[in-house]
Amino acid sequence: MEKNVLMKSIPYFLNLLVPSTKIWIDYDDDVDVLYISLKKPQNANDSIMENNFIYHYRNDQLVGITVLNAKKNFPIST
Repeated sequence: MEKNVLMKSIPYFLNLLVPSTKIWIDYDDDVDVLYISLKKPQNANDSIMENNFIYHYRNDQLVGITVLNAKKNFPIST
């Protein structure tokens, strides 16, 4: 991942941390999907899809985000 893109995303991820203290990130290149987990296990009981994002909730707390077509929609210049 390009350093500039990573650095610009840090403030966004820090805002997601409250009240959590860890983030797990996984990427599946076969299907171009980025998984961001704010809780392990997520145990989500609700989800909302907006464009290429799926927001996973446990009750009213955001516990994960799935980014569909991650590289396609957010290209990284090399």
